[in-house]
Amino acid sequence: MTARIHPTAIVDPKAELHETVEVGPYSIIGPGVTVGADTWIGPHVVLRGPMTIGRGNKIFQFASLGEISQDMTAKPDDPTRVEIGDGNTIREYVTIQRGTMKERDGLTKVGDRNWIMAAVHIGHDSIVGSHNILANNTSLAGHVLLGDYVGCGGYTLIHQYCQIGNHVFTGGGSVITRDVLPFIMVQGHPAEARGINAEGLRRRGFAAEDVAAIKDAYKLVFLSGQTMDKVKQELAQMASASAHVAYMLAFINGSKRALQR
Repeated sequence: MTARIHPTAIVDPKAELHETVEVGPYSIIGPGVTVGADTWIGPHVVLRGPMTIGRGNKIFQFASLGEISQDMTAKPDDPTRVEIGDGNTIREYVTIQRGTMKERDGLTKVGDRNWIMAAVHIGHDSIVGSHNILANNTSLAGHVLLGDYVGCGGYTLIHQYCQIGNHVFTGGGSVITRDVLPFIMVQGHPAEARGINAEGLRRRGFAAEDVAAIKDAYKLVFLSGQTMDKVKQELAQMASASAHVAYMLAFINGSKRALQR
C-alpha cells in the first residue's frame, strides 16, 4: 500500500511518507521530508526538507513548513532542519522555518499535541514544547524557547531569545520582550504580570497546596519589592517543600533576558 496522494500533488521521490499519509490537491513535498503514520496534509501545503514530521498530525491548507529561515545569514544549503512531533494540529497559513547555523545545530523543533491556529509564525531556532495552544497570528521570533501547556492569546508577539515557562498564559495582543516565569499570566504592551494562571492550573489538576505555593512564590517575585538576589534566597528556602517553586527558581537562574517583571 502507498500513501494516498492526490494526482495534482507533487511529491519528490526522495521524500519518505508512511503508507497511511494523505496528501491533498496541489501540495508540494520536497526531498528530505519524512512524514509519519496517519498524518493528513491538506491542499496547497508546502513542505521543505530536511524536515521530520511525526504521527497523527493535521496540516491545513496554505501552511509552509521547513522553508529557509528569514534570517539574513541563512543559506539554502545550510545543514539546518525542522522537527515536528506527534498529534499536532497546524492550521491555515502557519509558517515554521528551519533553524540557522547560529545555535542548536540549526534546529527548529515543535513537540507533541500542540494546537497551532491560523497564521502563527514559529521562527528559526525556536523550540516549542508540547500541549500548547497558539492562537491566531501569534508570532515567535528566532531562538524562542516555549515550554509545555502554554496558552498564547491571539496576536501575541514574542521577542527573539525569550523563554516562556510551562503553564504560562498570555493575553491577546501581548508584546513579550523578556522571559516569562512559569505558571503566570501576562498581558499588555509591553506585557506585565497579571497573577498566576489559576484557571489553567485548575484544569490540569494541580493540588490546592501546590497552587498556594506557586501563589506565594508569585507574590515574592512580583509584589514584595525585594531585590532579585533576596527573592532568590527566599525562593530557595521555599523550594525544599515545593517542586514547582524549585522549577520557578531554576527558571530564574537560567534566564538570559531577565524576567517580564
